[in-house]
Amino acid sequence: MTQSSLSEQATTVPLDKEPNGSDTAALVSRPPIVDYAILLKPRVMSLVLFTGFTGMLLAPGNIDVLTGTIAVICIALGAGASGAINMWYDRDIDQMMQRTKHRPLPAGRLKPRSALFLGTVLSLFSVAVMGIYVNLISSLLLATTIAFYVFIYTIWLKRRTPQNIVIGGASGALPPVIGWAAVTNDVSLGSIVLFAIIFMWTPPHFWALSLYLSGDYERAGVPMMPVVSGKTETKRLILIYTLLLVPITLIPAFIEIISPIGGAVVLLLGLIFIWHALQVRSGNNPDAPRSMFRYSILYLFLVFVIFLADHGIIPIIF
Repeated sequence: MTQSSLSEQATTVPLDKEPNGSDTAALVSRPPIVDYAILLKPRVMSLVLFTGFTGMLLAPGNIDVLTGTIAVICIALGAGASGAINMWYDRDIDQMMQRTKHRPLPAGRLKPRSALFLGTVLSLFSVAVMGIYVNLISSLLLATTIAFYVFIYTIWLKRRTPQNIVIGGASGALPPVIGWAAVTNDVSLGSIVLFAIIFMWTPPHFWALSLYLSGDYERAGVPMMPVVSGKTETKRLILIYTLLLVPITLIPAFIEIISPIGGAVVLLLGLIFIWHALQVRSGNNPDAPRSMFRYSILYLFLVFVIFLADHGIIPIIF
């Protein structure tokens, strides 16, 4: 790479934007390695890592610690690779959006080819290592996840259709399937249900975000649902997808992935999610979309925590 060495002295740059698009107050001295880490989208990576790890722990059968660790690392690197290539391709629209204009590429702290190189190398490395040390099915699923996020979502869908999040959500829903396949070397009903939960969660999660950042997306020319179909239609769709999601989260109780008690707790969380969707739909509270977006992150995390806790895995971990 022609990008300056990671050992260079730190540069003074503004902090990244928060989801609400507001600037953080201070400037910080940040070493270049931090910007490389930002390219990997660590927040997204953490969620991918957690859901992939959950799929692995819920899968029937056993996996040795070394193989499981390799699988988890490969899932994380694959997610980071996708994020880096996404930032490389979207650097032009990132520059137009308050939420993203301080990312390393639009801010000029890293060169675009550095991001592309990093993403490509990590993609090839993670898929190859998964295939060699885990199994072929999980390797193919990881390759599919990366390819879907980069080529289907980022390059094809994101700038062309308001269904970008709906279809593109498949890439974010695959990590638990990868984790499951790392143990079982196949794709079965349990992993498909985990996929379906994340797949149906993704639209209301991102549409809630896009409701209060619609100006950002409009400036960048990204056809998110509020920009193309309006806020009223987006709120209606948020409610529909939330109502479809909650019954899917209960399927694990019927196929004995979790107990009826675990299913009851998941249902309670789902009813709170529906309440948030109804608040958004009513339009009486202007802060409702932001509240729903925040809860949606907690919701998905807690649903998967319940899956683990119901198996007695959480006490073992902690």
